[in-house]
Amino acid sequence: MSALLEVAGLTVRLPVGGEPRTVLSDVSLRVGEGEAVGLVGESGSGKSMTARSIARLLPPGAHAEGSIRYRGTDVLALRRQALREFRSEVAVVFQDPRAHINPLRTIGDFLTEALRVNRRVRRREAEERAVRVLDEVGVADGRRRLRQYPHELSGGLLQRVMIAGALLSAPCLLLADEPTTALDVTTQAEVMAILDELRRERGLALLFITHDLELAAAVCDRTVVMYAGRVMETQASSSLHDLPLHPYTAALGAARPSLERRTDRLPTTPGRPLSAFEAPAGCAFGTRCPHVAERCRAVRPRLRPLAGGEVACVRAEELLAAPVGDGRSRDEEGTVAGGD
Repeated sequence: MSALLEVAGLTVRLPVGGEPRTVLSDVSLRVGEGEAVGLVGESGSGKSMTARSIARLLPPGAHAEGSIRYRGTDVLALRRQALREFRSEVAVVFQDPRAHINPLRTIGDFLTEALRVNRRVRRREAEERAVRVLDEVGVADGRRRLRQYPHELSGGLLQRVMIAGALLSAPCLLLADEPTTALDVTTQAEVMAILDELRRERGLALLFITHDLELAAAVCDRTVVMYAGRVMETQASSSLHDLPLHPYTAALGAARPSLERRTDRLPTTPGRPLSAFEAPAGCAFGTRCPHVAERCRAVRPRLRPLAGGEVACVRAEELLAAPVGDGRSRDEEGTVAGGD
């Protein structure tokens, strides 16, 4: 599968109190043509900042190093018209639509502005396109919706409007930043079903940011796990739960409730999540990891291939071969899935 998006060694620093603070450190990932990739991790792990870096939506004073390439083009070097064209091919669905849709303007203004300004599409034609896309995302009576204001729509409808706005420019890559977090469970399922169906129909690539490992496994081909602004693991989503390569991924999976096992208390990971600028010199997860060794603290692990995926852990081979309950090793179970 050819790479549509390639991020290599991305490091981002933001000014905080007059001092630069690292929020992303050496992030590397890729998204292929038509591929869905999940980006998971705790709050503060750098997921949203990664998406904003890709879309060139960093705040003033931010400094980015490394490489972001879209179809081979250096995204960090784009200016003016080239940047506008890039953003028409790479669209963003934000987490909270009420914070990203101007409450003083109509839904029609929000949906058609980019087409009218960047593509020079006449208002009537832009509105016709908007009505068609609203119907695709499950919003009925589109013409009336165009005249409404954001406060007149429910959270679920407004998130559908946000998705419609992203799709109107016919993008090739969709960056979805936790698009269902503020919705109830039923509406979440409806929105995700719409997003997944439209992605497959249009052949869109997707970078899907979520806290939910199982949701990522359901809609994504591969999953990238982040912690403290670093990538800990990349693996096929179908293998991530049964065969985590990194102790952090294993901890995330163990902390999830399951209908298949009975337990009085879910396991928790001691300590608190770290920001990238707080991470120690060695492994960022070393302060919380039950398998930490001296060499984990001494050397920062680099992302490297293992068992069809990639992992940043110096003890990954040892842990992969460790017994798992019935005396067999994970390798012996034969559950290692092929990667990319």
